[in-house]
Parts: sequence; structure tokens; C-alpha cells
Amino acid sequence: MGNTRKSIIIGSGSYLPTRTITNKDFMGHIFFNQDGTVLEKTNEEIIRQFEQITGIRERRYVTDDLVTSDIATLAATSALESAQIDCESLDYIIVAHNFGDIRADNPRSEFVPSLASRVKYNLEISNSRTIAYDLPFGCAGWLQGVIQADFYLRSGNAHRIMVIGAETLSRICDPHDRDSMIYADGAGAVILEAMESAEPVGILAHVTRSYSHELAYVLKMEKSSNPAYGNNRLFLKMQGRKLYEHALKYVPVAIKESIAMAGLSIADIDKMLIHQANNKMDEAILKQLYELYGIKSIPDNMMPMTISWLGNSSVATLPTLYDLFSKGKIENYNITNDRILAFVAVGAGVNINSLIYRIP
Repeated sequence: MGNTRKSIIIGSGSYLPTRTITNKDFMGHIFFNQDGTVLEKTNEEIIRQFEQITGIRERRYVTDDLVTSDIATLAATSALESAQIDCESLDYIIVAHNFGDIRADNPRSEFVPSLASRVKYNLEISNSRTIAYDLPFGCAGWLQGVIQADFYLRSGNAHRIMVIGAETLSRICDPHDRDSMIYADGAGAVILEAMESAEPVGILAHVTRSYSHELAYVLKMEKSSNPAYGNNRLFLKMQGRKLYEHALKYVPVAIKESIAMAGLSIADIDKMLIHQANNKMDEAILKQLYELYGIKSIPDNMMPMTISWLGNSSVATLPTLYDLFSKGKIENYNITNDRILAFVAVGAGVNINSLIYRIP
């Protein structure tokens, strides 16, 4: 007899920073190539091409008084209210991030104590059995946290787990790099609970792959593209074309594998919740996935998107997307029972994961 213990999402929450930064806000920037020379195109051309490729028109930045653990706490509070549970009942708090807390007045990463410990402290949880730890895994970190939670829950070692994804990329993006327009801030959280069921519900299957052998440094920290920036501060740098090519090669295969592990086919998937990295890349991944099944026509409204107005907030994009989607806050999308979702992420490392979830 198979394991009847399932992992179910019982609540979700998110925090959308209050500062809205439009593409026009970058008109005064001076953008440089990687070799330190100034881009020859006008800012109007740079921004127009950027919007055509990424689909991003605006993004959210945190105010100067907030750090990543603060907005993680706000998303956690929202999720606890959604689940209507006591925070003392949590067995784990897993916080996915990549840069720790970075203060506006001192842009250096703080990792001690862990962000998860800071969130637990902020929530005033006194239960010593609530284990809090961080998970740095690139943009795929939040989904990997959900995968870890599934192992804990199904094994019987936990009953209730909160997984948070939070990031303040505005604090580590180079103002002289056009890629900086991609990045955003945000936080999202879900609470998962173990449930006994003979039916295939909740998390059905998941796949994770790491391509560090060849792609470990596709995203990394380097000095400003502006050779005259004037200090040793490091910023997030990305080889966008290389990441795009390998994401298109590997991500659809991982999704298909997770669908097969769940005993399903692409026709069974109702919605694809994908990391909001780049509109063109996400659309290409979806197209390539359907082509793996020999299908040319993709169903309408298959992939809800928030990148046009929220940008890429790394680990926060997926939990924020799920929270807004599940609460009917994305236009033309309404979640209903007995729907099957595929969660998909790709990020620094290069790490890729895919998870199939049936709403109970």
C-alpha cells in the first residue's frame, strides 16, 4: 500500500513593496557594456528593446527602512492569516533568499543570524521545536524549499511548514548595467500541512537538477560595468544569452519528467506557474515543452504572468504568483478545486526544478 500522507498548501501570503519604478525612471542612467565602454544606443532604444524582450514595464522596490527579513515577515504574517493557524504550530520555517539582509545605508549582505531566525524572532515564536533555516539556491530556492518541506511532511517528521521566498534585488543591481532593469523586490510565502488521503492530491511529484559543472558562473557577483564607479562594491551580473539558451534546453525536459513522475500528461496540466524571469524566455520554455509532446498549439491562458508589473524578484516571484493567482488577483485567472498546477523555476547555479500539484 502506498503512502497516504500528502503535502497540502493550506495558506499563502505575499508582500508587494510600495515603491513602483517604471522603465522611464531609467532614462537618466548611463549604461555600459561588459568591457567598460558606454552603450552606443540611446536610452530610449535600450529601454524599448528591453521592454519588448522581457515584457517588464515596471517593478517594485522596498523603501529604505525595510530589509529582506522584514518583508519576509510581512509575507509570513499574511500566510498565517490565510491559513488561520497559530504560528507556534509550525515545525519548520524555511526562508529562500540569496543575499541576506542588505540595508539601504550599508549595502553589505548580513547572514548572521539567518533570515529564518530573524523571521521567527519577528513573529515572536517561542516554540523551540520550530526549526528555522535558510536556503540559498538561486531563483529556484523557494520551490526547492517546498520540495524539502514535502520530504519532511510525507516522512512524518513534520506536520506544518512555512516556506518563504524573499529578496531585495534593488540593493545589489548595478545602475550602469541594463540588466538591472530586470530586478525587483518582493516576498511570498506558503504554509504546507500533512494530510491523510488515499487520493492523489497535493504535491504529486517533483524534479530538481543542478548544472554547476558548466554553468555555475552564468550569474555571479562582479564590480560595476562603469570602470569609474569608484569602490569595490559588487553587483549581480548575468550572462543573459547563455542562461536563455540553456534554460530553453533543460527546463522543458525537467517539467516533462515531473509530469511523467506524477503519472500525467501535458493535457492534464491546467496552469503553468513559472518563475517570472523574462517574458520571452518563459514563453519559449512553454512552447518548447509542448513541442516535446508533439503539440504546436498551446491552450489559452496557460501561464499567468506578473512580470510586466512586478519584474523579477528572484525567489519571491513564484510564491507571490501563487498567492495572487490563488486569491483571484490576476486578471482572467481564477483558481478552482481539482486543478493541477506545474510550478517551475530556474536560477543561479544553474539550478532547475519542477513540481506538480493537485489542489485538493
